Amino acid sequence: MKCFERLVMSHIKSIIPSPHPRPLQFAYRPKRSTEDAICSALHPALTHLDKKDAYVRMLFIDFSSAFNTIIPQQLICKLDKLGVNTPICNWLLDFLSQRPQTVRAGNNTSNTIILNTGAPQGCVLSPLLFTLITHDCTTTHSTNHLVKFADDTTLVGLITKGDGTNYREDVDLLTKWCSDNNLLLNVSKTKEIVVNFQRGHTQHLPLIIDGAAVERVSSTKFLGVHISEDLSWTANTTSLAKKGQQRLYFLWKLKRSGASPSFMTTFYRGTIESILSSCINVWGGSCTHSNRKALQRIVNTARRIIGTQLLSLQDLYTTRLTRKALTIIKDAHHPAHDLFSLLPSGRRYRSLRSRTTRLRNSFTHQAIRMLNTLSPPHLPTTHIPP
Repeated sequence: MKCFERLVMSHIKSIIPSPHPRPLQFAYRPKRSTEDAICSALHPALTHLDKKDAYVRMLFIDFSSAFNTIIPQQLICKLDKLGVNTPICNWLLDFLSQRPQTVRAGNNTSNTIILNTGAPQGCVLSPLLFTLITHDCTTTHSTNHLVKFADDTTLVGLITKGDGTNYREDVDLLTKWCSDNNLLLNVSKTKEIVVNFQRGHTQHLPLIIDGAAVERVSSTKFLGVHISEDLSWTANTTSLAKKGQQRLYFLWKLKRSGASPSFMTTFYRGTIESILSSCINVWGGSCTHSNRKALQRIVNTARRIIGTQLLSLQDLYTTRLTRKALTIIKDAHHPAHDLFSLLPSGRRYRSLRSRTTRLRNSFTHQAIRMLNTLSPPHLPTTHIPP
């Protein structure tokens, strides 16, 4: 069945014109990751905060059982508008409707119920169908940016001179869209962060959704990364250091059991380095020296245990930053692609303007600076202006 689903999925993707699903949907797409989603949310925020009389409100939306609330008839209507032919639509409608389900615990089996909503968990097609049903969930104002990673949705409102009208209007429209599409917005788990570096700023009015006030927090976890209202990375690096420190215990156990250095290096890269470098392109250029030192201390401890050289976090950051930048400039559909533009000489990329250190240390600025250190053969000639 899963093999057949892959054939259907490939057929649907060949029918739907690019760039559907919309560029700001990062889940279930090749060469897209949580790192891309976080950077796409932070870049407009940091750029806006570089201006005067500006602040940012970030709404982290939580849905209740998003995959289980899909109404097949609504999905088929949207697929029809996207150009999917009638036979495929009818097959999907039959695939999602009249699904029998039972629960078995030991020798006991429940009565069978028939499901006519939702997409089956674990199916190949379910992720694609969810992204297609949410492709028309967009903002109406250019000052707001919607970033989606499956059902993790974030609305970034860029507010100037305290006028949050556009932001509140898009929140209301998003709430209405959820109601029309049978998506249950969990207000109690939805969080908001207000990033405001203005001196003497006043108290911000709470955001109301469905009659309930959204909780404003100083820090929250977004796609595995801790985002703080001061845009510092102390909470995130502290969490990473704690996880890495706990995993050093297992490295010691391998050492005492006589494991070879090559085996311990493989274990380190899979269980410790992968944690310490999680989304490093997002925070690697902006974290403080003390935060970086705390993480590097774990790498040094692992090196002493294994007895071999290990890549430092700074070298790891440089390598991944360069690789990600080269990937973006080769991908014309990437949301950050247009930020990388060559100068008329075709030998260097145009630097972005920045007034504050936090913007200069962000991913995009650091990536452009890194690309400009490479020799011209590494630059794509297809981007050179005529």
